[in-house]
Amino acid sequence: MTFMTISSISTQLEQNRTVFDGLLHGKSETEFLWRPEAQKWCLLEIACHLLDEEQEDFKARIKYIFERPEGPMPSINPPAWVTERNYISKDYETVVQSFLEERKQSVIWLREHMSANWDQSIHHAQLGVMSARLFLHNWLAHDYLHIRQIVRLQYAFLKQQGGLNLNYAGNW
Repeated sequence: MTFMTISSISTQLEQNRTVFDGLLHGKSETEFLWRPEAQKWCLLEIACHLLDEEQEDFKARIKYIFERPEGPMPSINPPAWVTERNYISKDYETVVQSFLEERKQSVIWLREHMSANWDQSIHHAQLGVMSARLFLHNWLAHDYLHIRQIVRLQYAFLKQQGGLNLNYAGNW
């Protein structure tokens, strides 16, 4: 049984657009290029990842399930895109704006497909049978993971750059 409807998830994805807007806009170059460790992503790389995922993963895969359920689904490799697509060379503000616009279009698309067969599924080579509904729920979960990632990154930036004890704020 599912408790979240297609409508409620699309509404949350729309609301998360506002959350991402607030978390990503107005950053200096120092902020959007800062990383706590060499192997961790900076805000620029996170924003690029969000844009590519919005364009080439969740919505695209749901569309694929609706249009070609017999599969096989084309493979993607988001972790490799960071270097393959040279995320670090992109213009931060352009990427953020593109992601926010793409999210707006995704929500419009979702609302146009409320009555689609969300139980339609496809066989994923590594993960087995996956329905359009499963991809939609994972899309929302992906948002939450990256919202958490961005907040953690911004907390670590404040802690390092501020050089002050942040214990008064509460336990992190």
